[in-house]
Amino acid sequence: MGQTMCPGQDTAFWKPGDIFEVECASCGHELEFFKDDASRRCRKCGAKVANPRLNLGCAQWCEHAKECLGYDPKEVLAAEGDDTSLVDRLIEAMKRHFGRDQKRITHALRVLEGAKAIMKVEGGDPKVILSAAVLHDVGIPAAEAKYGSAAGRHQEELGPPIAEAMMKELGLDLDTIDRVSQIIARHHRGGLDSLEFKVIWDADWLVNLPDEFPRDDEPARKARIEKVFRTAAGKALAKREHLPRETTTSAA
Repeated sequence: MGQTMCPGQDTAFWKPGDIFEVECASCGHELEFFKDDASRRCRKCGAKVANPRLNLGCAQWCEHAKECLGYDPKEVLAAEGDDTSLVDRLIEAMKRHFGRDQKRITHALRVLEGAKAIMKVEGGDPKVILSAAVLHDVGIPAAEAKYGSAAGRHQEELGPPIAEAMMKELGLDLDTIDRVSQIIARHHRGGLDSLEFKVIWDADWLVNLPDEFPRDDEPARKARIEKVFRTAAGKALAKREHLPRETTTSAA
């Protein structure tokens, strides 16, 4: 888990109004925002929805923001802040790759939002995490074509070179490309210990958990969350989303 935050950034000190709902202008779906979310992707239609009440607090000017949060909020804003941003270009490339497969596109967008929420607490390299979140499943079409199966081992085999080509075309640096490719090559089996990998692992499980284990009752689901998730923030989000009757505390 990330290091202790100052009170200005610790969600334990937030007021109820610091987490709120915003309606997607494109489809009307409601999205939950934290006050310091610059934007979110609508899980229903994929549109980018800006935060009308953005408030970074002290992090927007503090020289120690990166030490406190584990990431520089200005770097994240730069990565997703306009229509030609890295994240937008990755999403457009991912959508072109999946074509009409809306299920895979929606899954990638949901993993992206989960990764951003976990990263906010745990830290990590935003460029690696956001890129891996968008591209982690790009091996699926090739796996289905070659093996007739989207099994995880096939995705891990075929996904990295496809993602590498997409990232090179978008001009990402070689270090980021290598780290993202390593994550994609292990995102089903595990075996990496980097914070960025743990964030992606948890964000993917946050989406997949009810489909992978649909028969879990609440005690079984709670035990599985404790076993599967690798970050405190991921566990807290999973309990909040998949154990609605349990009162959970902030992961901060």
